[in-house]
Amino acid sequence: MKKSFGFLFAAAALALASFDVNAQAPTADIPADMNALMSKYTCIACHRPNQKLVGPAYVDVAKKKYSNEEIVKLIYTPVPSHWPGYPPMAPMTQVPKEDALKLATWINSLDKTPAKKGGKGKSKKA
Repeated sequence: MKKSFGFLFAAAALALASFDVNAQAPTADIPADMNALMSKYTCIACHRPNQKLVGPAYVDVAKKKYSNEEIVKLIYTPVPSHWPGYPPMAPMTQVPKEDALKLATWINSLDKTPAKKGGKGKSKKA
């Protein structure tokens, strides 16, 4: 009986430690200042930089080539048709414009695709 209890306790402790590490891992690549903003405004509940969650990964948002101002507008007034297959995002009107702009600038910095040759980049309004 004591062996069974010990085994169950060890298994539970291992599972809990594994869950805790996995829960923290996806946010490890977020700069501290952005992580603080994303936590404060609950962005982190649905988005990660490189991983689809409830909402799209921020690298996928960056690949759409929205301007920073367009991202700010989408934070306040989401357009679900831009992201088929995802649940609609709630308007995040509690985010001050200054903080929304910081988040938008960081999101756009995640796009590492090279610029197209032969002209200026355009904002995509997909």
